[in-house]
Amino acid sequence: MEENKRTCLYDKHVALGAKISPFGGFDMPIEYSSIKDEHMAVRHAAGIFDVSHMGEIFVSGADAEKFVNHIFTNDVTDMPYGKILYGIMCYPDGGSVDDLLVYRMHGDKYLLVVNAANIDKDEAWIRENSKGFNVDIRNESDVYGQVAVQGPEAEEKVERLLKLDVKELAFYTFKEINTEGETIIVSRTGYTGEDGFEIYGSHAYINRVWDILVGSGEVAPCGLGCRDTLRFEVALPLYGHELSPEISPLMAGLGIFVKLDKEEFIGKEALLEQKTNGVAKKVVGIELNDKAIPRNGYPVEVNGEEIGTVTTGYHGLSVDKSIAMALIDARYAALGTEVEIRIRKKTFPGTVVKKKFYNKNYKK
Repeated sequence: MEENKRTCLYDKHVALGAKISPFGGFDMPIEYSSIKDEHMAVRHAAGIFDVSHMGEIFVSGADAEKFVNHIFTNDVTDMPYGKILYGIMCYPDGGSVDDLLVYRMHGDKYLLVVNAANIDKDEAWIRENSKGFNVDIRNESDVYGQVAVQGPEAEEKVERLLKLDVKELAFYTFKEINTEGETIIVSRTGYTGEDGFEIYGSHAYINRVWDILVGSGEVAPCGLGCRDTLRFEVALPLYGHELSPEISPLMAGLGIFVKLDKEEFIGKEALLEQKTNGVAKKVVGIELNDKAIPRNGYPVEVNGEEIGTVTTGYHGLSVDKSIAMALIDARYAALGTEVEIRIRKKTFPGTVVKKKFYNKNYKK
């Protein structure tokens, strides 16, 4: 059996006593102290995540803009340097290949940041669909390390401890900074619902960033456990849960990132049909009336009939409620609809509610 990969920060996690588990083909830290403590550190102060497992694929060349538009649901036309867009790569039937971020670099060049578990699949998909386009594709996922610093105190910590000038960065923008003999990328996006930054650089530089921030005692090391609870509370999708080959971006409620007025992109016809005629299934939020915890894969029922399954479920740490996102029959997706979630042999009543269980606190 093929061994899992390890990020450039793996030894740091082991030294801190992190609980390590497989994720996306990597051995990753799930928690250091506790998921709840790390979750609250990000909500109220600042935490740092190792996200070096994410993929970085560069697309450049004379046809780069046209090609990225061809494989991406959002619209990169005339996108200025320093801008970032979120969107999805789709199959012709509208199903999701992956969700990703597109960074507009200098010249005819774009950086595509993709999910760790999908790096090889995404690269193959991108290369397969690049035929006929004058583009160069380079997968540099093994070259870059990456950390995410998240929380209301993130800006202050990055500025003071790392001496990086980031105050002027707006939400969903980035800049390249020359420091310590190399060019790093610093962006302001995040996957927690809080303000925060991503720092991309060499493995050696990312190790120094980790040592400075964690060594200061002012930024909590955080694992993927709380990354999931944080993103879930603000309805950010996780590929393989709220998005998949069977779940289109319109089913997931991500229509704002699907530009159907673009001339063309892979999956446009199928998504246009879904937009026109409606989707058969939708991802919704559900709040349980009980403290029982819904989990991924648990059935959602109405009058004993299964109408869908939970995609993500937790006891919401910031809201103190049992909550879930679920893919259900669109006929039952209206807010206020009463449903039940089957947890082992019992069913527990709940209500369809807005997916955003917690308000985002991004810096606009």
